[in-house]
Amino acid sequence: MKKTLIVIDDDQQFANLLATAASTAGFEASVCNDAREYFQREQSYSIMVLDLNMPTMDGVEVIRRLGKGGHQVQLILVSGYDASVLHSAEKLAEEYHLNIVGSLSKPLQISLFIKMLSAINIIEYVKPSQRQDQQQAVTAAELSHAIKHQQLVLFYQPQINLQTNKLTGVEALVRWQHPVRGLIAPGEFIALAENVGMMDQLTASILKMAIEQINLWKKQGLNIAVSINVSAKNITSLSLPEQLTEQINNHGLDPGSITLEITESALMGELKTSLDILTRLRIKGFGLSIDDFGTGNSSLVLLHRIPFSELKIDMSFVKNMQRDKDACSIVETCVMLAHKLDMTVVAEGIENEAIQSSLKQLGCDIGQGFHIGRPVPAAELTAWL
Repeated sequence: MKKTLIVIDDDQQFANLLATAASTAGFEASVCNDAREYFQREQSYSIMVLDLNMPTMDGVEVIRRLGKGGHQVQLILVSGYDASVLHSAEKLAEEYHLNIVGSLSKPLQISLFIKMLSAINIIEYVKPSQRQDQQQAVTAAELSHAIKHQQLVLFYQPQINLQTNKLTGVEALVRWQHPVRGLIAPGEFIALAENVGMMDQLTASILKMAIEQINLWKKQGLNIAVSINVSAKNITSLSLPEQLTEQINNHGLDPGSITLEITESALMGELKTSLDILTRLRIKGFGLSIDDFGTGNSSLVLLHRIPFSELKIDMSFVKNMQRDKDACSIVETCVMLAHKLDMTVVAEGIENEAIQSSLKQLGCDIGQGFHIGRPVPAAELTAWL
């Protein structure tokens, strides 16, 4: 595949230097000193090296236009500003679903730039209209049929004690085993269920499957706790604590074997009702986890008002611990905060041994992620154990 690169920087000398360096790394390199000119060109490039500080159209404007225009170039950001500016620009690009290769601060080391280029995997992008496997979105009628005819299945991702490496529980993640389309990820039907008022049915089905699986494991001599994601739509149902308690009692299970994961944003609508329901769930013995912690608007207010037993650090911080000192500091602060509040702290998104080791050193209690184990059907999890 042809490797092409363009440097967008108003400093002609610096741009030429980077282009020359890129050529030594096997790229066909071009230079553009005015970002407006880039958008007038018809040629597409594999890599864009983008300076943030430019007079006519700055790098942030370029990121916005790339994102809105659906451009699929891979980005390397360059700036003479402090690291926090580069960090914010990276996050903006991610919000626009752009592919960030990395970022470099000026003055930069050419050897580091070449090393970064050499490690890049050039991606061949295909326009959506050219994809042969595109399918139409699922419909409410299909989802209703799926719930009634038990096409929904649960996958389980292991969670381990980071200090002992022993299993502490699993997170239940719903999938749709469609008879024609195959396995459908939750991102393709959860929002639909919320929009058409089907979330209660969906959650009831998930809870039923999870409780039955906990009971089956118990009969096999396995005491496995299960965490289940609960939608904002369910936190308005005042009957939820009683319904859940009845199901647990019917199987003779300990309510402590179930932890309900609720995102911060889910609680901000009807806080009074949420406080009512969640407090009664804790009274009845269920665990409560504040999920995606650090991504909402009023985390500390919620921690102060609602009796959470667990704090789950959002994976966006955990995954970036190695290369982003701010993310690492946020994780460390979350661990300290949770322990001060007598809460268990869980880190999700552990993708390598280095991150797992760092979390262990920070005193994090529980971890999950692809490095530990991917979500699998119950039978495969039992075999994994």
